[in-house]
Amino acid sequence: MTLPDAFVARMQRLLGSEYVSFAHALQAERSLGLRVNTLKIGVQDFQQRVSWRLTPIPWCPSGFYYEESDQPGKHVWHATGVYYLQDPSAMAVAQMAAPQPGERVLDLCAAPGGKATHLSALMQDQGLLVANEVNQQRVKALAENLERWGSKNVIITSAQPAQLARRFGPYFDCIVVDAPCSGEGMFRKDDGAREQWNEGLVRACAATQKEILQAAYEMLAPGGRLVYSTCTFSVDENEDNVAWLLANFSDLEVVSTLQHPSWQPGFHGDERDPLRLTARLWPHRLAGEGHFLACLRKAEGPPTARKIQLEPGVYKEPDKELKSFAAETLRFLPPGPYLRFGDHVYQVLEDLPLLQGLRVVRPGWHLGELRKGRFIPSHALALSLRPEEVQRCLHLSAGIPEAAAYLAGHTLATALPDGWALVCVDGFPLGWGKVSNRVLKNHYPKGLRR
Repeated sequence: MTLPDAFVARMQRLLGSEYVSFAHALQAERSLGLRVNTLKIGVQDFQQRVSWRLTPIPWCPSGFYYEESDQPGKHVWHATGVYYLQDPSAMAVAQMAAPQPGERVLDLCAAPGGKATHLSALMQDQGLLVANEVNQQRVKALAENLERWGSKNVIITSAQPAQLARRFGPYFDCIVVDAPCSGEGMFRKDDGAREQWNEGLVRACAATQKEILQAAYEMLAPGGRLVYSTCTFSVDENEDNVAWLLANFSDLEVVSTLQHPSWQPGFHGDERDPLRLTARLWPHRLAGEGHFLACLRKAEGPPTARKIQLEPGVYKEPDKELKSFAAETLRFLPPGPYLRFGDHVYQVLEDLPLLQGLRVVRPGWHLGELRKGRFIPSHALALSLRPEEVQRCLHLSAGIPEAAAYLAGHTLATALPDGWALVCVDGFPLGWGKVSNRVLKNHYPKGLRR
């Protein structure tokens, strides 16, 4: 790997005698990680049910290193959302944020969804998680990953941070800003990041990050916490931006992020400098890519006087098509309130904030679509159910031809009675099928088939 000369010179100045170890680490094989979806399975249960060579990631109780030869991304369980493949260092961000069930949480730069899924699991899918991604191509991956994860209490938006700030004001208990950055920490795993890097990109990213952080501050409720992270080594994008926050917002204080012995303090002055409480995850000091972490808390104060305007159109009585589908297919009626976007039906929060004027990808748990007097269940509904919650379930096992055939979009023979059926592998939902005359017609989304 050839590193840019300007990057090498800067890192030599920053690291001194440690630079040799750092440079050697960038040439070594990277560590691979997966994180267990605790909304669907317990960590110990997962360990007992897989044969992969897993090693715990010290700073993430649900995270494990895995061997490349085990290829969990190709296993059928990956399609069920039982785990998420994620860089081990990136798992530190949501763990640092430590969102609690019932809180209002914002993931401001959320694609492709690694940190959003982690936040959702830590919240036990309770409260509100707003996952925002301004890039309209990347937001598709975000929606797919949250759907596969089985998250229900999530609103997915694609809006500029300043636009969200004007709408919400100081609303959120916890905000995560995993900011777009120059990507120096990804040089080992991403040739494109290395090839596109230049000093102008670093300066541009630092300026954009300040704009995002300004909006994040405006949306942080009194007593709330802001977790700022990047996957770059640049001081301009890391410690300097934290210093900028402290200089411009006197009610912010830095909370220590040094939660693991392998995490090193950020670059700082004397022992009174609050930047000493930020953390750097260096690839030569731990098994993971480069990362920067800072946590800031907003001073306590009176609750905001601003009243959030609620979304009109929320209704409590389910559509007759949904009631009919639930009676024929489920063992419960998905609770309201409900909201319709066109013909699509969502279960939403009782106090759903006003979303009009924002580009909204998902206003809540997508239940399905009303089509010609019928209710067509969504893939999101399937992946957030359990087998015991449906009246018909086609049980498959990983490794058998039928499981691969279903993922490829083929029909399957079955003895199940006619009607909608949940297709499960090893007890985990994969998607829907509709049975007619002992044949299950495949409703696995075409864009996901393999």
